[in-house]
Amino acid sequence: MTIQDTNRRLRPQTISQDISSLHGLQTVSNYNTTRADASSAKLQEVYQAMLISQQTETEKLTLYRAAADGARLAEWEYHNSVLAMKEVVRGQYGSDSDQAQAVGLKKKSDRKRPSRKKLVAIAS
Repeated sequence: MTIQDTNRRLRPQTISQDISSLHGLQTVSNYNTTRADASSAKLQEVYQAMLISQQTETEKLTLYRAAADGARLAEWEYHNSVLAMKEVVRGQYGSDSDQAQAVGLKKKSDRKRPSRKKLVAIAS
């Protein structure tokens, strides 16, 4: 038997087939085994544990998504507030002020002026 990689999730199709097999086993009235991990009671126990774990995962994923949405919206709100603050500083103190430079804006006088490029005559 090959080594099972329990780090990856099982495909939903595989789990669905396993559930169908468990339901099919419930119709077998004389099923009896000496293997503890294959007994009817153990199968029901691990099936219920799987359902509870899946439900817990779904609930936590929902909470995670809600928290992620809240954080994303808070980040955008903060970013927009910072942009508004920069506009106010630029309007109050001017584009070439030290205050504008202090909040992360580039001074107007520090910008490099565009220069004309000379056209090179093409020699034929």
